[in-house]
Amino acid sequence: MEGAYGGGKAGAAFDPITFVQRPQVILRAVCWLFSIIVFGCISSQGWQKDKLGKEVCLYNEDPNACNYGVGISVIAFLAAIGFIVGEFLFEQMSSIKTRKRYVMADLGFSGFWAFLYFVGFCYLTNQWSRVKKSPTVGTNNMQAAIAFSFFSIFSWGALAYLAFMRYKQGADQAFAPSYEADPSNMAGYNSYPDAADPDGGYSQPPFAGQPQQQQQQDQTGGIQAPPY
Repeated sequence: MEGAYGGGKAGAAFDPITFVQRPQVILRAVCWLFSIIVFGCISSQGWQKDKLGKEVCLYNEDPNACNYGVGISVIAFLAAIGFIVGEFLFEQMSSIKTRKRYVMADLGFSGFWAFLYFVGFCYLTNQWSRVKKSPTVGTNNMQAAIAFSFFSIFSWGALAYLAFMRYKQGADQAFAPSYEADPSNMAGYNSYPDAADPDGGYSQPPFAGQPQQQQQQDQTGGIQAPPY
């Protein structure tokens, strides 16, 4: 069974196979791989020397483009590792407030990084389209960095969506009633006369034997002979 915010019960035995099959862990690994590709492509061949011996960025000689692509990818690389560790520790969190903070941090960071990769994709694509002459070396790397920046938008966006579903699930559990209504108790109690008889009378008068005893007492003058 699932615990608070979609995690397992705190203190449950760790199952590595189930852990690696979780959508959050798979997407973290994908984001981690994409970040390596982006900053690896830019770092390896994104900078080349011009005729004056000065290193320039292949994205239209704009150093900010190369630095931006490498910067967001390095942070994404570290964040992906950190959140994978967080997914492992998430199962051990017994406090609902701690799980809520983790889910909110996941939601905020993943959504923000999807936006940054969208900006990076537009930025790198724009600068690459302005290059007058394609370089003889590094063209494939520059195009691969653009492509995997585009893919990273969807991977981080999917993580933000899963985090939102986690948060929504935890909020629904917080406001859910702690008991379930018993349908058998929805009807009126039959022990009350009003629920059994619409006229409000008893179907059988209580102490039905009392009038007979009272009549016998009246016939014997109010004194009843003791039984022998």
